[in-house]
Amino acid sequence: MHVSVSFGGLRRCKLLPVVSTQAEDTVHKAQYSTLSFRNISRALLCHFRGSTMAQAAADPAGAAQVNSPVSAEETSTAEAAESGKRKSDETDQPESRNRGKRRRGAGGKKQRPGERYIPPPQKRNPGVSFSREHFDETSYYFEGGLRKVRPYYFDFKTYCKGRWIGKSLQDVFKSEFRAESIEYYQKACKEGRIRLNETPVEDLSVVLRNNDHMRNTVHRHEPPVVGTPLKVLVDDGEVLVVDKPASIPVHPCGRFRHNTVIFILGKERGVSELHTVHRLDRLTSGVLLFARTLEISQRLDQLVRNRELEKEYVCRVDGEFPEGELVCEEPILVVSFKIGVCRVDPTGKECRTVFQRLNYNGKTSVVRCLPLTGRTHQIRVHLQYLGFPILNDPIYGSSAWGPNRGKGGVVGRSNEELLQALVEEHRSQESLHLLDIPDDGILIEQEVGKNETPKTVDKLDGTSEPKKGNSQIQVDSSETVNDLTQGCTDLNTKNTSLQPPPSNSNGNQREAAELTHKDPPGTRDLLCSECKLVRPDPTERELIMYLHALRYKGPDFEYSTPLPDWAKEDWVEAEFN
Repeated sequence: MHVSVSFGGLRRCKLLPVVSTQAEDTVHKAQYSTLSFRNISRALLCHFRGSTMAQAAADPAGAAQVNSPVSAEETSTAEAAESGKRKSDETDQPESRNRGKRRRGAGGKKQRPGERYIPPPQKRNPGVSFSREHFDETSYYFEGGLRKVRPYYFDFKTYCKGRWIGKSLQDVFKSEFRAESIEYYQKACKEGRIRLNETPVEDLSVVLRNNDHMRNTVHRHEPPVVGTPLKVLVDDGEVLVVDKPASIPVHPCGRFRHNTVIFILGKERGVSELHTVHRLDRLTSGVLLFARTLEISQRLDQLVRNRELEKEYVCRVDGEFPEGELVCEEPILVVSFKIGVCRVDPTGKECRTVFQRLNYNGKTSVVRCLPLTGRTHQIRVHLQYLGFPILNDPIYGSSAWGPNRGKGGVVGRSNEELLQALVEEHRSQESLHLLDIPDDGILIEQEVGKNETPKTVDKLDGTSEPKKGNSQIQVDSSETVNDLTQGCTDLNTKNTSLQPPPSNSNGNQREAAELTHKDPPGTRDLLCSECKLVRPDPTERELIMYLHALRYKGPDFEYSTPLPDWAKEDWVEAEFN
């Protein structure tokens, strides 16, 4: 049907001017391409009314009918008919969106009476760094030339893993968190230290569901490190360069959190938001480079990828290293990521290291090392292959590699057998902590594939922490912790003095009752097994490996440190007990 509409009526409507069907298409395409279907229908309705009013002026008989008010119901019905939608569709649209959000938050369906609510998982912000809140969790004290951390309360957190769904919390603790006994977790549950979706767990029989968030509050002990201060070489607003002492990890990992370079800089110098350009092994000392900004970090990272960053190390090795320049290009394969063990293998990644002897004292040699690639433990593995392992290397100097200690790549053991031999050797010497695994060696069980079910002793995930267990002794199930809450009212921030219960430990982990406890007051916890023990301080042999990052050089910068004392020609190795 052809509709003729006056321009005056169109101005009053303030809508799309429609002169004819062809004109409407032209104007719509040129100026109103985004006009919705609903607005077009309203425009046509308004034009229809204008046309009817014009006809009524020419036909007085129909004036009364034209000028009669149109009811809201009729208008809505007409608009709905023109737009092709029901009125109920429009009013229900916001509610349907809200119902969708509620279903998502409640796990995709309505919550039944008595059913446990599970909040949706929170998105992690990868840009979050450590701040003063983290640095103030505890403090340092120095004793016997060592930097020590006062024990503190810490929350380990994790979301429910897929393999845990449908299992009880007790079953999960039994199978995967065996650093502590099930009796310990039952006591921790009674003390309110285990929370599920921020609600204290009253019974470990609760069945885990998808998106469950677990929080476990523990009394945390960190191993001591050398007390040598961190020396800042450069801090120009773009980069921060330090001379890292041996025994201190770069960032939180395993049992270390506050005794790390990142936390020491934050706690003692107020430095935060550092970007790690490279890392050094815990037992390695020397030049350590951080970027102050993301832009500088990306630029330095590109230099590393393009192999434009020259690195020079110095080390002391067993035996008389040959004179002249020696190049090793043997490929390296990672045997265990958890423990950090590599070996020369034809299926490994290509590597190239240049060595040059600096001096020889009749027993050991100082060697200059230029790694031209950046594989894990590259210098240590190549020196072992050449038959000159680094002095005090707890992994590649071990007899677990065979009578020749891996020289020429000859081991005579499979990867699983090698890992087990390493653990057995360090267990017999009570030095499993040098491999960063628990004292009972449970972590190795899954690694060597001897058990069908996961047997890791991982703690719940902490902030920026890889999954490694703490070294703790099993709690005696007969002990009670009824008095624990009398001294510990705030598990996160306040430490109070508690008397240690008797311990059944033996060997080098001597009973606390037999020795004067060296920890400062206010750090005792009756539920903590570590609080019952006084461990002997580590020796220099356990804290220092004779490998030092001497120099880092780029296209327009160079950072270096003096030679360490043990790299000097007149150095004499101390006798260790």
